[in-house]
Amino acid sequence: VQLQACGGGSVQPGGSLRLSCVASGRLFGINSMGWYRQAPGKQRELVATLTNGGSSTYADSVKGRFTVSRDNAKNTVDLQMNNLKPEDTAVYYCNSRRWNMATMEYIYYWGEGTLVTVSS
Repeated sequence: VQLQACGGGSVQPGGSLRLSCVASGRLFGINSMGWYRQAPGKQRELVATLTNGGSSTYADSVKGRFTVSRDNAKNTVDLQMNNLKPEDTAVYYCNSRRWNMATMEYIYYWGEGTLVTVSS
């Protein structure tokens, strides 16, 4: 699975950005796609994910400001980020997940990160 993300950049506090990611390759069995982020000096953390069944998960810090969406026909996942704050500054990573029946564990796939900087 290959994940290609785009849409990062610099924005002032209160502004908006939209990240997009397209998946390609062997996509059979992928049951969730979403976004993680890693700020300088911090661990990578979940931002938002969306399962094939439409169940979403958001970090508490982004609820009400960020919206994750998918287009299953195009194998894409987007992250609409509104009312951005300086603490949202991080490298954002597109993510997908597949359940491995042989090992009974999830396999995670990652795209190259895209930098989001929120600063005045």
